Amino acid sequence: MARLLGISRSRLGGLVTRITGLNQLAKLQADIRNISAFSAWQELLRGEKYSDPRVLSRYGFKVHSQAEEDGIIHEIFRRIGPIKKTFMEIGVSNGQENNTLYLLRQGWTGVWIDGNQKYTDHIHHTFEKFISRGALHCRCEHVTRDNINELYEQFYPEHGPDLLSVDIDGNDYHILAAIKALDARVVVVEYNPVFAPPIEWVMDYTPNYEWAGNDTYSASLKSYETLLLEKNYLLVGCTSNGNNAFFVRKDLAKDHFHQNCSAEFHYEPQRFWITNAFMGGHRYSIG
Repeated sequence: MARLLGISRSRLGGLVTRITGLNQLAKLQADIRNISAFSAWQELLRGEKYSDPRVLSRYGFKVHSQAEEDGIIHEIFRRIGPIKKTFMEIGVSNGQENNTLYLLRQGWTGVWIDGNQKYTDHIHHTFEKFISRGALHCRCEHVTRDNINELYEQFYPEHGPDLLSVDIDGNDYHILAAIKALDARVVVVEYNPVFAPPIEWVMDYTPNYEWAGNDTYSASLKSYETLLLEKNYLLVGCTSNGNNAFFVRKDLAKDHFHQNCSAEFHYEPQRFWITNAFMGGHRYSIG
């Protein structure tokens, strides 16, 4: 190898040592970053806002979700219970990091929808065991406000799923607004933390919208609070990184959650760095 590269063996050995050292340094820096983020997250939860045991932020943890969504969803259903342990998630990427994979692995059944054929092909291959036994249905579909009701009723013709999650980096608000018979027990949606309460802001509807990686997407938390209150849902919490919001059907909320269900109380600002606090564990096997 050294001869092919035109350098001496000793110099090649030195380069290998340096590269190994740089890799170890990068790993150490990543560990320090993650530990610092975790410490900051823990310090945040010591604030007065989170002292009430009904506040969901106290129960967050990550298994497969982006941040602490897995733990919050787990706690919500511990309080209100599921009916049939069913879910529908719109915008799942390749299925490796979403809001319902942890539920799927616990025996729930449901539907994943994504508009990217590359992602859905990956899901059909990776999750073949779940799909073959009917636990998971995967559909490649660009969801719009014109086809959402057909999709919703196709998979849940009588009663909605226990959990509906929408994260399509764009028309999320318009999709939820278009559902005529929204009756899921829990709704999870990605809000735009740039617009703090009481600001109401909604991205213009564009049927073929593709997110450009900027801050033009979805809607403000206050806009979601208003929309879903009209559909009989109460805002019960948000992820601490200012990404996802959780709504529970009004007839199920009772006294299980904090009595203040306003966006002003539950809003979390843009703290995407907190995602580093939720380090991944062992590589998992599917099936």
